[in-house]
Amino acid sequence: MESARAGIEQKIERLLGILDEDIRYVQRALSLLDELRAGLVKRDYAALSGLLEEIRRQADAQRTRDSERRSMREEFGAALGWEVGEVTLSRLEGMAPPGKREELSRRKTQLQSLTEELKKEHLKTAMLLSDCARFNRELLMSILESGKVGPITYGSDGTVCGSAHSVLVSMQF
Repeated sequence: MESARAGIEQKIERLLGILDEDIRYVQRALSLLDELRAGLVKRDYAALSGLLEEIRRQADAQRTRDSERRSMREEFGAALGWEVGEVTLSRLEGMAPPGKREELSRRKTQLQSLTEELKKEHLKTAMLLSDCARFNRELLMSILESGKVGPITYGSDGTVCGSAHSVLVSMQF
């Protein structure tokens, strides 16, 4: 029984390490979103290209952590006789020794707070990208549509009257 308890505490310690990595990942994601928005506003394409590479690296590392977390859930489930779906931080927190309970609780609260902030920042970034796309689309359409020739009308003196918006640049001298 004592060895099983020690094994659980060891697993909780490993889980705390994974949670710390998750916290750092979310903090870095928040930073990357800030940098992304700044790069978009400044039109700093070199910085944006570098950010995309960093985001790819972060995503690869996160996949590894996700795999470790799944493995930890399976280990906890097997050790405690729970189904994998029943292994949650709240449930582990409830059965953890007092010192580890506070550590799990603190990290869980920190992750919840950071993920809420990440959702908000993600929404801000998505809105900025949407506005950029809309602006670019409108600009492109105004340029492309300005070259279209509309109906030709004539004034009372026989001169051709055109719309001020029918051409991008007037070639008349």
